[in-house]
Amino acid sequence: MEFLDRPTRHLFFTGKGGVGKTSVASATAITLADHGARVLLVSTDPASNLDEVLQTELAPVPRPVAGVPGLHALNLDPVAAADAYRERIVGPYRELLPAATITSMEEQLSGACTVEIAAFDEFSRLLGDPSATADFDHVVFDTAPTGHTLRLLTLPSAWSGFLEGSQNGASCLGPLAGLEKQRALYEATLRALADGAATTLVLVTRPERAALAEAARTSTELDALGIKNQHLVVNGVFRAQSDDAIARALERRCADALARMQDEFIFMPRTEVPLAAHALLGSDALRALLGGGTAPAAEGDVDAAALPPALASLLPTLEAAGHGVILTMGKGGVGKTTVAAALAAELAARGHRVHLTTTDPAAHVAQTLGDNVAHLRLSRIDPAEETRLYTEEVLATAGAGLDAQGRALLEEDLRSPCTEEIAVFRAFARAVDEGRDGFVLLDTAPTGHTLLLLDATEAYHREVLRQGSNMPEEVRQLLPRLRDPDFTRVLVVTLPEATPVHEAAKLQADLRRASIEPFAWVIEQSFAAVETSDPVLRQRQQRETRYIDEVRGLSQRTVLVPWVPEPPVGLSRLRALVTTGPRPSQNAASQLESTR
Repeated sequence: MEFLDRPTRHLFFTGKGGVGKTSVASATAITLADHGARVLLVSTDPASNLDEVLQTELAPVPRPVAGVPGLHALNLDPVAAADAYRERIVGPYRELLPAATITSMEEQLSGACTVEIAAFDEFSRLLGDPSATADFDHVVFDTAPTGHTLRLLTLPSAWSGFLEGSQNGASCLGPLAGLEKQRALYEATLRALADGAATTLVLVTRPERAALAEAARTSTELDALGIKNQHLVVNGVFRAQSDDAIARALERRCADALARMQDEFIFMPRTEVPLAAHALLGSDALRALLGGGTAPAAEGDVDAAALPPALASLLPTLEAAGHGVILTMGKGGVGKTTVAAALAAELAARGHRVHLTTTDPAAHVAQTLGDNVAHLRLSRIDPAEETRLYTEEVLATAGAGLDAQGRALLEEDLRSPCTEEIAVFRAFARAVDEGRDGFVLLDTAPTGHTLLLLDATEAYHREVLRQGSNMPEEVRQLLPRLRDPDFTRVLVVTLPEATPVHEAAKLQADLRRASIEPFAWVIEQSFAAVETSDPVLRQRQQRETRYIDEVRGLSQRTVLVPWVPEPPVGLSRLRALVTTGPRPSQNAASQLESTR
């Protein structure tokens, strides 16, 4: 790995959800520490799983990592960061301003966007203030899935521009004086990100078309931000060690995807990491990922007949009412988009009116569906377009009766990055409202971003109760509809692996705290449900059974989707995915024949 031969002080790992960012970032940090460097590993993901991967309980401050001398790690806690940020802004005014004004400031600082900017504030301190990490030779950042990370990385310029353009001294985050104090830090953060001698951006991807396409888009956007020193890591490259159909199909999918890699990557330094047979938990397993140790062997056989049923077993209940909302939720890269598109295609084929939409900033719904389908409408909640529409609406209503100074103040407030959060939330509420007249399939963003959206839902519902009739009806009804089990069916999607299952369990707990009960769990891309003699794949399928059993213990309904030889793209393959069950040899062979 070139970036390990001459490591910069800062290393950023980003990519599509589920590509192995945390594993590769952790293995890199361990390698640097094993060579004698003092290393700090930082997770900026709101749904971090760094604790589980390192097998070490972490906190928002550096803690030593078990079994790795020289390595410390921390999780940025967005909620704790928001509390500290809120107090830093409001605290200086407590003795100077009336209580009502203080209360108003605290209400302004209670939204989801405050959580985001507070987490960014902590991130800026670690990157832009050298004294904050003076005890370490390298700082390795394990970031959230691409869409969320791109937003994080664009915030320095967004906030700098907002501060420069602001003339009236107020924003949705309270008095700008608090933000002005951070201006120098934000500018230092921008310089550190763009300095190729100090920062390396490592794009992690899988050898899959969608993941490679997203990596290419991310590379272009990061280049536009001035982040030029980029390196590509292709994680999970598989080379068959047997002649069975499944192993050859997986090898062919990897090779085809790599052969189609876009021109952007031709001159970019690249590292390929083999598909791991073992669970990437703990320092020894992580060392083995980069070739520095021996992987522990898996044991046991799979009883395919005892696996959960196919996705089709959910259809009778899902379509009984003839309308409603179906949300797919889970960690990035677990197959939420595929499950949403497959069910949408099947419901539309059965004659139902269906709207398939997504809140994921990095979604690939259109590519997954491919064809035009009768009865099925496809859309995407576009943050930029929704922000434009929302801004026009506010200026036409709230701004209509204002004088020039008042309108200028309103326009300034609407230019803040927080406006996008409100606009996306409103679009989400409109989509849910359509479930009264047909089926709405909502493919949500990875867990962390979705939790921020649900937090916003709770916050807006409190505002609805406070403001009475001043909110649109779809916003007033949003939380009650999400809580109605006859109207909204949440499908928790996971892979049969430790981190996706445990992250989904936390998501389920968060949903239940909001009085939203998941309808079912969907286990995606299971090798346990296919027949193979390849030693790497056999270890993986044996390892999966533990997590399949764990999911059954967590859910009232569990279904399983086998790994399929051809990418589940296009109407016929998506519909086949709904009915494909855990009957290894027959299903795999029939799919191979039908797709050739």
